Amino acid sequence: MVYSKEVEDMCVVHQGVHHGAAPIPEEAKWVKSREVKDISGFTHGVGWCAPQQGCCKLSLNVKEGVIQECLVETIGCSGMTHSAAMASEILPGLTVLEALNTDLVCDAINTAMRELFLQIAYGRSQSAFSEDGLAIGAGLEDLGKGHRSQVGTMYGTLAKGPRYLEMTDGYVKELALDENDEIIGYKFVNFGKMMDFIKAGDDANTAYEKASGQYGRVADAVKFIDPRKE
Repeated sequence: MVYSKEVEDMCVVHQGVHHGAAPIPEEAKWVKSREVKDISGFTHGVGWCAPQQGCCKLSLNVKEGVIQECLVETIGCSGMTHSAAMASEILPGLTVLEALNTDLVCDAINTAMRELFLQIAYGRSQSAFSEDGLAIGAGLEDLGKGHRSQVGTMYGTLAKGPRYLEMTDGYVKELALDENDEIIGYKFVNFGKMMDFIKAGDDANTAYEKASGQYGRVADAVKFIDPRKE
């Protein structure tokens, strides 16, 4: 250790009482984290790129400082999906510190990683009070049975009004309108379920019908419109 002349000439004054790091909640335990391996938890957060044309939701399951599981969901940028593919290969097996300094290519994913690090390091994880944390695989639960991201896509103009395009239910096929041309429901097809039916042996038309549904006062509709064409 190299000290300046000013410091070398100083006399020693002993530090008073110091209790070390404040404990943080981790998987139903209070932990004084001093090293990376002291960090455990499951959490998720959102990041955005510099031009803010897209964003990433990142979920991590960390055990003893090492990322065991990641879920990377992106929207708004085509290049971001390819960066997410890289991230899914890069992140598992890294410590949370290594992951901060890994070139994930996409600003949004890097920003999400930074936000998650802050949550975990300060004991703000989703599993802070869950005994033994969450099992590896918990990240898939956010996707539901079809293992598809929950996406909402809506569009509207002052001149022509709103258009529902995608709901958590699935791809919106038709909007149900009342006598005032106000939306009172919609018909949809769940692509996740549709693909499951096809993989189980159904033909495409049968799978399409079985995966279709509706929401709202569809039976009271005066007319239906295709939100992408009408």
